[in-house]
Amino acid sequence: MAKEKRDQRKRVTRASDSGRPTRNEGTVDMRYDADKSPDPEEWLELDESDRIDLVIDYHISAKQPVGESERVRAVAHVIIENQAAMGEATVVPATLDRLMREGLDRHDAVHAIGSVLMGIVFDTLKNPGKQVDINIAYGRQLAELTAASWRAG
Repeated sequence: MAKEKRDQRKRVTRASDSGRPTRNEGTVDMRYDADKSPDPEEWLELDESDRIDLVIDYHISAKQPVGESERVRAVAHVIIENQAAMGEATVVPATLDRLMREGLDRHDAVHAIGSVLMGIVFDTLKNPGKQVDINIAYGRQLAELTAASWRAG
């Protein structure tokens, strides 16, 4: 199994493969695939900028649309993956599992959760004087989120 795990990895040379300037030169010995849960320990050991670059590279190589800002999309992915990697410390792993049981693939489930997160961030920035416990709002909105409501838009 360890050999199979090693074979699934791809050495990513961040500065030359992506063509984008990066803060850190060097390599990352991991490949990101939104349809597969990354190993939590390995994921959390990566530098945040490496995680973001891996998510951007995934979307580009998978020919996934990146929307208006590939970086914002990648940051949302990384936040959700970080929360999933933290396990039971957040409601995200259970929400991911539930959404997948309801029929979303993992990548769409990450996007659904990310849309809730980004909606809360947007509302908080738009209404800075409004007193809202964002953790409670996040938990409540994730509990209300369903595959059907995500598909309905």
